Amino acid sequence: MNKDKIETISNLFEGNEIRSIWDKQKEEYYFSVVDVIKVLTHSNIPRNYWSDLKRRLKQEGSKLHDNIVQLKLKSSKDGKKYLTDTLDTEGIFRLIESIPSPKAEPFKMWLASLGRQKVDEVFDPSKGIDEMIDFYLRKGYTLEWIEARIKAIIDRKKLTKVWYDNGVKDVKEYAILTNEIYKGWSGMKASEYKAYKGLRKESLRDNMTDIEIALTNIGEIATRDITNLEHPQGLKENLKVASRGGKVAKSARNAYEEEMQTSAVSNKNTLNYQYIEDNKRIENN
Repeated sequence: MNKDKIETISNLFEGNEIRSIWDKQKEEYYFSVVDVIKVLTHSNIPRNYWSDLKRRLKQEGSKLHDNIVQLKLKSSKDGKKYLTDTLDTEGIFRLIESIPSPKAEPFKMWLASLGRQKVDEVFDPSKGIDEMIDFYLRKGYTLEWIEARIKAIIDRKKLTKVWYDNGVKDVKEYAILTNEIYKGWSGMKASEYKAYKGLRKESLRDNMTDIEIALTNIGEIATRDITNLEHPQGLKENLKVASRGGKVAKSARNAYEEEMQTSAVSNKNTLNYQYIEDNKRIENN
């Protein structure tokens, strides 16, 4: 875990400060448990509250304790770093559900609504698609962009199905193959590409320019078509094909850049905020 990347996220809990660490490899935040407890309970000694809660949860058979990760976080009192209990996003939600606090109720209601939404989608899957479209519209994307995004998702499913049919069945292996395609035309793995654009948990494709999306699609479609033609088996053989698919997209990139006299790879994103490492906070643009 990269413990040097310390962030302080404000406005997560009604403007209260919740310390966290970003794990670059896992692409996950780990939040300070005592900070969350302090906000939700107004306890004068949140560490004691957490100690009692941990003991009660363990007695009840909860597995939340098993997910605690101790990381060094900077103290607001003396500026020094101390080992602190942290939980990832899922763990924090489980923690909130365990705290009897009026301030926790809005979070519990939100989680319940998410659960109801998932149940509704079982009976009517189109509700999930409608929700996705509405979400993108609220973020300012056009219907034309959304249509292209949905098509790209379908094309991606076609690619992973082809990989599955040719002996690649693990999600981690899909990520390895995808990285090979990205490296083939952009020179970067997906995680490096996201870092270049100033992204963390955000979707890389949602923050691509039109040409970047087009090149990504070309690389994946070429990989899919070659795979359908040659039927490589297993990760090793499919890696070679993914590399060739990336090179097809690289040829298209070279032609574009020669014509436009500018790079097809951009560090631009669609975020209305940016991560500022030296100030250790998220700042609105």
